[in-house]
Amino acid sequence: MPVKTPRKLFVNIPVKDLKTSMTFFEGLGFGFNPQFTDDTAACMVLSDDGYFMLLTEPKFRQFSKKQICDTRTHNEGLFAISVNSRAEVDQLVKKAVTTGGKHASDPMDEGFMYGWSFLDPDGHHWEVFWMDPAHVQKTG
Repeated sequence: MPVKTPRKLFVNIPVKDLKTSMTFFEGLGFGFNPQFTDDTAACMVLSDDGYFMLLTEPKFRQFSKKQICDTRTHNEGLFAISVNSRAEVDQLVKKAVTTGGKHASDPMDEGFMYGWSFLDPDGHHWEVFWMDPAHVQKTG
């Protein structure tokens, strides 16, 4: 069922070193909204409706009483982002690994969908995928 009123999504994740994280994601081609970026937080733009808030650990703790996930031993989530082609999947993951990230798993090829993943410098798990538009059914 389609959403009657589209919503924006802001995913908040803790980072140890905000400048390092920003440099890493800028190297992957992401930009930041300066209106919502300061020394404690950076608003990484995925699209007009999707954003990641990179928060220093002290800033993140202001929003949650729970412990911050130790990404060396646990996953707090899998962050999946789509790209426009299989080649772009490979390009983005390879760039992530050469600019400070690590491989998270081997490429996955389902024919109509192709994906690969990486860990960012803080250990957050990013899935990069392409899906053949001919296999996506329109809803509504």
